[in-house]
Formats: sequence, structure tokens, C-alpha cells
Amino acid sequence: GCIISGAHVNQSLLFSNVHIEERSYVERSVIFPDVRIGAGSVIKRAIVDPGAAVPPGTHIGVNPEEDSRRFYMSEGGVALVTRDMAARLIKKG
Repeated sequence: GCIISGAHVNQSLLFSNVHIEERSYVERSVIFPDVRIGAGSVIKRAIVDPGAAVPPGTHIGVNPEEDSRRFYMSEGGVALVTRDMAARLIKKG
């Protein structure tokens, strides 16, 4: 199962063992198994690879220019977030 703790999930597919912390919002995204989304994050139109740890307060799908520097973007504007990309977000703070 998944744990959605005080978060909002809309039109998204969550695989097993996904944890979404409080005050987070996930919309029109695919979240693969074993993903952790930190508190206060906003994830829109994204695919998050298995085992990724998205740090608290991360915004994906909000600023297209910033997303294109940090993630792989499809022609349709969907962000692909790999485990390594998420790890780099943690290191940047």
C-alpha cells in the first residue's frame, strides 16, 4: 500500500510503497514504487522513477524553465525524475 499523510493526490497513478508527506500536492503524475515525496512538495505532470526520494519543498511542473535544467522533459511537457536527479536535489538543499 501507499501512505498519503495529509497530502492531496489528483488524477495520478501511485505504485506500491509510495509515501507522500503532509502539505504535498501530486497531480497528473505517475509515481513508481518505493518513492518518498517530502513535505510541502508540489509534483505536477511528472514521472518519478522507483526508489527516488524527493526532498521536502520540491516543486516539479510549476516552472518549466527550471524543470528543463533539472530533469528530462518530454515534448509534451512531462518531467521525468530519475533516482539520481532526485538525489542531486537533496545535495543542493
